[in-house]
Amino acid sequence: MEFTNQSKCICSLALVLMLAAWSSEATSRSLQDALAYGRYEQWIARYGRVYNDINEKEERFKIFKDNEAFVESSNKDGNKLYKLSLNQFADLTNEEFTASRNGFKGHECSTKTTTFKYENSTVPATMDWRKKGAVTPVKDQGQCGSCWAFSAVGAMEGITQLTTGKLISLSEQELVDCDVKGVDQGCAGGLMDDAFQFVIQNHGINTEANYPYTAVDGTCNAKAEAGHAATITGHEDVPANSEIALLKAVANQPISVAIDASGYDFQLYSSGVFTGTCGTELDHGVTAVGYGVSADGTKYWLVKNSWGAQWGEEGYIRMQRDVAAPGGLCGIAMEASYPTA
Repeated sequence: MEFTNQSKCICSLALVLMLAAWSSEATSRSLQDALAYGRYEQWIARYGRVYNDINEKEERFKIFKDNEAFVESSNKDGNKLYKLSLNQFADLTNEEFTASRNGFKGHECSTKTTTFKYENSTVPATMDWRKKGAVTPVKDQGQCGSCWAFSAVGAMEGITQLTTGKLISLSEQELVDCDVKGVDQGCAGGLMDDAFQFVIQNHGINTEANYPYTAVDGTCNAKAEAGHAATITGHEDVPANSEIALLKAVANQPISVAIDASGYDFQLYSSGVFTGTCGTELDHGVTAVGYGVSADGTKYWLVKNSWGAQWGEEGYIRMQRDVAAPGGLCGIAMEASYPTA
């Protein structure tokens, strides 16, 4: 087949236009990457992130972009009552995040039964133990699976204030270092009930000031362990799989609860009442310090976390309350417990 000059011109023009389109698309992609990298640099400066080398920085940028796309997609969903953000964990995969920030081990074939002293309690419409002076400032467990210690300490700080009138920041590090003869294994995870039992047997627990947190497993400081700023006499479990029972408990004191905090929604949570998808594979210990109803009528639990004040609502998350699942959203009503004075 022979091509005329006109045909050759048409073919050449088509090729030029196609190459131009490819070039434009490539330029657009480069521009988008450049803008994303600029946002990444701003994020690095905000959170003071330091990487070992350029290769690690580039690898983290890829993860950051993926998380950015996830946040944007989630926040566009008008049916969600909560928002996500590129918080201090935005350069971590979810697997990396949960491996370092969670650490609840859970009951293993527990057959313990207890009486529930709050069974006949009157329940006010709302409760916020922060406003009643029974909650210390939000703490940060760091790259250590010691959530169980923070959950237990939060509950013990609450009952101590309620019985003595004094709000004392107690030592998570003492539990991490010294409570290691059973289930509890410091940064490798633990259980709140066992932490309560340790404090009972030890006749008390020291202050955070006298036994400060280091976010790593350490050797038990016997001298500091011997100092007792607070003590408890016992601990009880809230009847399992009952948000009504949990409500009665939280109405009376801050309560240790376990939740399934896996998933990107938890990692990147920013604000609002969390109604996201989650399971009941309990992997994180936190402290329920209240409950209420949002402006749109959604009932929620007020939960103190241990991922720092930059996460969530100044370190807190509001989780939907009164859901269809017996164990509550993310299993919050499955394994709750509290210390007794």
